[in-house]
Amino acid sequence: MVKKMFQGTGVAIVTPFRDDESIDFVSMGKVIEHLIKGKVEYIVALGTTGESVTLNPEEKAAVVSFVIETVNNRVPVVVGAGGNNTHEVVQAVKTVCDSKLPVAAILSVSPYYNKPTQEGIYQHFKKIASVSSLPVIIYNVPSRTGMNITADTTIRLARAFKNIVATKEASGNLNQINHILKNKPKDFMVISGDDQITLPMIALGASGAISVSANAFPEEFSEMVRLALKGKLRKAQEIQNALLDIMDAHFVEGNPAGVKASLSIKKLIHNNLRLPLCPVSSSTYRMLQSHIEQLESVKESLPVDD
Repeated sequence: MVKKMFQGTGVAIVTPFRDDESIDFVSMGKVIEHLIKGKVEYIVALGTTGESVTLNPEEKAAVVSFVIETVNNRVPVVVGAGGNNTHEVVQAVKTVCDSKLPVAAILSVSPYYNKPTQEGIYQHFKKIASVSSLPVIIYNVPSRTGMNITADTTIRLARAFKNIVATKEASGNLNQINHILKNKPKDFMVISGDDQITLPMIALGASGAISVSANAFPEEFSEMVRLALKGKLRKAQEIQNALLDIMDAHFVEGNPAGVKASLSIKKLIHNNLRLPLCPVSSSTYRMLQSHIEQLESVKESLPVDD
């Protein structure tokens, strides 16, 4: 049941802000409806893309409540709870679990900045697993955290704790991902955390993606994933090729600046971020406008699952 729930496209939803940097819940509601209309399989609140590190505890609680209320059980909701202070992360996980809200799982990023050893990473997630009554998804993103979770550590965690059900792999290392897929327990899932290599990861055996770009292009991205999961790789590749320039542009000046620019071009949110993040430059914004116009011109000809 858990495996089926997280097969397909999850979206690490952005947190829209007004010009005064307060949370724009009206725009967040628009994005949620956009995602559900685009047929994504689940939504992740308070991920890195949601600028969660700039939200205070009251804002985080408000975002989770709003997302759950607005989604209204139409798709599962995953909540991000991660950081580089294990004690605080454990408390955050307990808070989510004790809330009794209809949360499907916890997504927890590996500790950043501290650069723990592999044993430190293992012990960190052991603490989380020991207090969580919800399934836990590990998030490995060494480009942000400064420390990779090796394949051996991932497999060790997957075998030791039944409630650690998946890893969101954003290492970009397909050989590492190969080794996880080869040696993982049968029901443990590998989820792509890199939009651009989601298709090859699914071809290797991944169960889908937790996407950034699908905030703005849920219909196209989720259709690509569904086609790939059904083995229709050539059709999926047509959609990936149509999205590739946009996906690349989303990360030229960092995440979520790129995808927030796309969402503002599509008139779903205002193009605001909280410092230290800034909106993309005018040249990147124009580049995204051009790529989006090009996608719109070919959208009707893209494959769909039949």
